[in-house]
Amino acid sequence: MTKFVKKDEINSKWFEIDATDAVVGRLATIISKIIRGKNKTSFTPHMDHGDFVVVKNIDQIKFTGSKFQNKIYYRHTGYPGGIKETTPEKLSENKPGDVLKLAVKRMLPSGALAKKQLSKLKIYSGSDHPHSAQNPEMINLSKLNRKNIANS
Repeated sequence: MTKFVKKDEINSKWFEIDATDAVVGRLATIISKIIRGKNKTSFTPHMDHGDFVVVKNIDQIKFTGSKFQNKIYYRHTGYPGGIKETTPEKLSENKPGDVLKLAVKRMLPSGALAKKQLSKLKIYSGSDHPHSAQNPEMINLSKLNRKNIANS
């Protein structure tokens, strides 16, 4: 018999990730799984089981190859001829966290639940953040990458 977790039985944890020299896409997949709650055995697609993720040192994030200059993000204003384009290089000049936030957002399913889950992502440029009171658990990306490579 399948047991469904009720809303009041869900307890969210806090995780902290240091984005120094991390690749954007690989980091975004890890974050999106944690935010959706797919790392838990009680995962249900229509409920918010996800945990909070604090990403620090976002200004030191990396792209593979020449994507930092050549990758193009498109958006449309809604008006005729209103297509706009930008690169990660231009986007990270003003808001360096938007590159990662956009990557994570595009890995989540669309809808109101995804907006709620995306609000659990906290991104900071430096190594300081105001969420130290939650005692976030540190995720070591180098160990995580080695474990994923060994399993494949």
